[in-house]
Amino acid sequence: MTDGPRVSAAALDLAGGETYASDEGVFVTASVVKVDILIALLLAARDEGRELTAAERAHAEAMIVRSDNDAATALWQVVGRAAGLDAANARLGLTGTAADARWGLTRTTAVDRVALLRRILTPDAVLDGAARAYVRELTERVVPEQAWGVPALADPGTRWAVKNGWLPRDATGLWVVNSTGCVTAGGRVYAVAVLSDGHASMAAGVARVEEAAREAVRVLARRVRD
Repeated sequence: MTDGPRVSAAALDLAGGETYASDEGVFVTASVVKVDILIALLLAARDEGRELTAAERAHAEAMIVRSDNDAATALWQVVGRAAGLDAANARLGLTGTAADARWGLTRTTAVDRVALLRRILTPDAVLDGAARAYVRELTERVVPEQAWGVPALADPGTRWAVKNGWLPRDATGLWVVNSTGCVTAGGRVYAVAVLSDGHASMAAGVARVEEAAREAVRVLARRVRD
């Protein structure tokens, strides 16, 4: 017997800076943490005064565009595993995110996910323009079969960026389903994050995440208008 799925959503209107957040639960990241791993890699390379290697770039592309787990594990080693990720996220001000020895079980909040998106999508003191552009470019090329969640809100013909995560929990068989990204909806650009768990299937989780994303944007758009 379970209490049913948990869902938490947050959104940011990029033009005006207004934000919305529902209940502030803590959730397992699944593969949305791959964006954190990529940013930790970019920060480490900058600290070392070097460009990414060809192998690192290949792993980064596979990790984000196809959500390749082996590529993520390879870069996880490069950035210093959990300690390295926590150090990078501290620099980014992500106070609600804590790395796990198994990267996919890192814990986070929807508010932290949107805070990270803000750093990627707007001028930032920690991430330079080249790093931000690289992250955006990869998240805009996610393969079509993974373009669910936040992209479902996109106005026709507009660009979107996304990194999703999905994971069946061994103990329960229930699914973690998360979606984070940037979308143009109703002519305005939003950063949106939805985290959830306790779903009977991945498909049920995707449907619930898309519903929560739409509601977050509706509430925020109403606030912006008012």
